[in-house]
Amino acid sequence: MDTEKFPHALMQTIGFSQLLHTDAERGTARVRFVARPEFAHSDGTAVQGGLITAWLDCAMAFAVHAKDATASLASLELKVSFLDRAPVTSFEAEARILRWGGSVVFLEADLFEPEGRLVARASSTGKLIRKR
Repeated sequence: MDTEKFPHALMQTIGFSQLLHTDAERGTARVRFVARPEFAHSDGTAVQGGLITAWLDCAMAFAVHAKDATASLASLELKVSFLDRAPVTSFEAEARILRWGGSVVFLEADLFEPEGRLVARASSTGKLIRKR
C-alpha cells in the first residue's frame, strides 16, 4: 500500500514508523509508531493521550485506505479508552473495519506495547470521502 496519500509532515510529527500489514478483504491495518521523549508527561513516564488518540485514528484511516484506496476518512466520532500507562517506547496499532456503508464506516483499533500488552482501544464512526 502506498503511504504517500498520508501527509508526510503530520505522520512524522506523530511518530509514524511503518505500515506493517494491510488486508483489503478483512479491512485491517497494522501500524507501528515510536514515542519520542517529548511526547511524554509525568516526568517522561507516560505518552500524552492526544498522541495515542492520533495513532489509533491514523491506523483506522489506513484500514479504510486498505479497503478502498480512493476513499479518505473524516472522523465523525471517536472514543478512546486508555487501559494502561503508555511508556516511551514503540507501539503497534491494529485497526479493523466493523461495518462499511455507502458513506459511513464503523471502525475499531487497539494499541499494543512491544510485549503485546493492550494499552488503549478506540472506536470510531467515520464519513467516507471520495473524489467526484
